[in-house]
Amino acid sequence: MADKKVEAITSRDVDFAQWYTDIVTKAELIDYSSLKGFTIMRPYAWAIWENIQKKFDDEFKRTGHDNVSMPLLIPESMLQKEKDLVEGFAPEVAWVTHGGSEKLEERLCIRPTSETVFCDHFAHVVQSYRDLPKKYNQWCSVVRWEKTTRPFLRGREFHWQEGHTLHETEQEAIDETLGMLDIYADVAERCLAMPVIKGQKTESDKFAGAEATYCIESMMHDGKALQAGTSHFFGQKFASAYDIQFTGRDNKLHTPWQTSWGVSTRLIGGIIMTHGDDNGLRLPPEIAPVQAVVVPVASHKPGVTEAAEKLVAALTAAGIRAKGDFSDNSPGWKFAEYEMKGVPLRIEIGPRDLEAGVCMFAHRTGGDKYQVKLDGVETSAKEALAKIQQELYDQAKENMEKYIYEADTLEEAAAQMAKHAGFVKMKWCGDPACEEAVKDRIGIGSRCIPFAQDKKAGVCPICGKPANTTVYWGLAY
Repeated sequence: MADKKVEAITSRDVDFAQWYTDIVTKAELIDYSSLKGFTIMRPYAWAIWENIQKKFDDEFKRTGHDNVSMPLLIPESMLQKEKDLVEGFAPEVAWVTHGGSEKLEERLCIRPTSETVFCDHFAHVVQSYRDLPKKYNQWCSVVRWEKTTRPFLRGREFHWQEGHTLHETEQEAIDETLGMLDIYADVAERCLAMPVIKGQKTESDKFAGAEATYCIESMMHDGKALQAGTSHFFGQKFASAYDIQFTGRDNKLHTPWQTSWGVSTRLIGGIIMTHGDDNGLRLPPEIAPVQAVVVPVASHKPGVTEAAEKLVAALTAAGIRAKGDFSDNSPGWKFAEYEMKGVPLRIEIGPRDLEAGVCMFAHRTGGDKYQVKLDGVETSAKEALAKIQQELYDQAKENMEKYIYEADTLEEAAAQMAKHAGFVKMKWCGDPACEEAVKDRIGIGSRCIPFAQDKKAGVCPICGKPANTTVYWGLAY
């Protein structure tokens, strides 16, 4: 096999957009299909997504949710029952008009989201309060005909989970909405090493048809925001539109309360832009397909390959996702390759190491190489992976905190953002016209109204009226 050299990637501080494109292609995450706006998730990317899925799915099941599968196609008449949803998604809907060679009597929408089919199903299966709550989740792909696409961040087809629940009381639904947001935040921070800000979307930025939308916002290395997950309180609006009723404890008919919540493969884009560096990916161990790679050095020497194989077996038996690279590529090529792919821990073993009963550890987070005894290497590897996970979170947290600015005026906000993108904390009176004016005048939009509000009184930077609500503003993907 030829000694392929790993191609260099553009520096992220020179051209962040090109750096991102280089990462997704050269780390073998994405291939571009022949159909514009549709990408192919290669095995490495899909393995990352499977690990993310499992983290969330375990939490969903722990909190009493069941996975289901709903139809891909939605009749136009069914979609039309909720006008806000129709208006919100109309520009992005893809339609099926023919079945085989025959024109269909009614157009079918390829799901951009599944509220309508869940509501249709709930109307069939819910009759009594004893049938509630219904706590469902679906893992699937959806289609939205986006004009501008970018791998993982915005595509015409993407993979996600969408949770849909129905409840007997308003408070139960509110608790569900906020509880799922807490799960999103926990998994993002604990497993993806992505610090987030929890908050509520403004009225103009909420999901079409929702009473309230809550979100987790993360910050990428370049200071732009990424909406990493959303949870919606629907109230009774959808249930009323789709005639969902149940007989209550008082033997009267009632309308249930509803929620919806979702995260998607854009989280992979978030991991890339939060943790990646000029050498490629840096994957958090919790979701890395390969947590440790063993590279034999001078493998032609007696006992080296066998020792590397035993090392892989020992790590795997200890529950570590480990692999060995026994190809005939040079060690230098392998080092660069696994740096590009973001493998958290590289373990090297050569003849001298074997004689001394040690191996070499190298952290993808940039720490120095150091010796580890082969006896007890499994424990040492677990400790190293835990340290790498924490280092990635701490570095991302430091980046976020460094680029959160406070501003009392639009001029201050614009000056800060001109130096480096980030989150600007400003007061807001609550008037949508003032929110729109911030976007028009200095080009940044509201990201969220954080749950953690300061008590400092202030004034709206647009109208000058007293304002006690703090909003995070910024540029976003």
